[in-house]
Amino acid sequence: MRSVAQEFGVSLHTVQRWVERALGQRLDRVDWSEELRGGRRETRATATEIEDLVLRLRRELRESSDLGEFGAAAIHRECLEREIASVPAVRTIGRILRRRGALDGRQRIRRAPPPKGWYLPAVANQHAELDSFDFVEGLFIRGQTEVEVLNAISLHGGLCCSWVRSSWTAKVSVDAILEHWREHGLPDYAQFDNDTRFQGPHQWPDTFGRVVRLCLQLGVTGSVLNYVCEAWGDFSTAARAWRTPRTRAGAAVGKSLVKHLTPAAA
Repeated sequence: MRSVAQEFGVSLHTVQRWVERALGQRLDRVDWSEELRGGRRETRATATEIEDLVLRLRRELRESSDLGEFGAAAIHRECLEREIASVPAVRTIGRILRRRGALDGRQRIRRAPPPKGWYLPAVANQHAELDSFDFVEGLFIRGQTEVEVLNAISLHGGLCCSWVRSSWTAKVSVDAILEHWREHGLPDYAQFDNDTRFQGPHQWPDTFGRVVRLCLQLGVTGSVLNYVCEAWGDFSTAARAWRTPRTRAGAAVGKSLVKHLTPAAA
């Protein structure tokens, strides 16, 4: 058999399989046709009749269910109520529905994230830089008091800086930001959150905070509450940022901004 396998360039197992198939038969009566590969059903596979029943119950439940349920769990409950023999499990029913193409759900499409600074075209195109400032509160040093950290990071350059103090005020924040910009230069944009130490107090109308005034004086475009306002430019967008505050005092600030700043920009 080995010499035959070498002569025809096949494995010994192949020769043995064909010899076993022709064993005890005349060569002209042996079925030499190759068996089909694939398409075989597993021995433990769910019967085709059960799969057809699952699909039929799904169609019935989809049309007549009072709760509008026709998934795998609903089909399983319906099979139990009808006392059907050999009821498949819920997961098996789910696999049957997926295999037979009876699922309505669509696979989630994961889209690429937007570029950094997508809300500012110049920053998104990397033609301008943005410095982001934020406070981190609730930090405790073992054996010491609570501390707060003012963090700064540039969006594209990755330049970062942090200042640690036991407490921060608007005046101290301005000093830290001004020191940072003196050392590294002014950015085109500065971004802050809605902390009152950045945007200013809400209890007095017609007022800007120290940080906002600093940006205006230096010609840096400030972004507060995700609303961008051009320094020395159109303040109507900044005014809308205060139209929906959380307090009545903030509402007074918003009205004053809309009344005084928008006409001045015109």
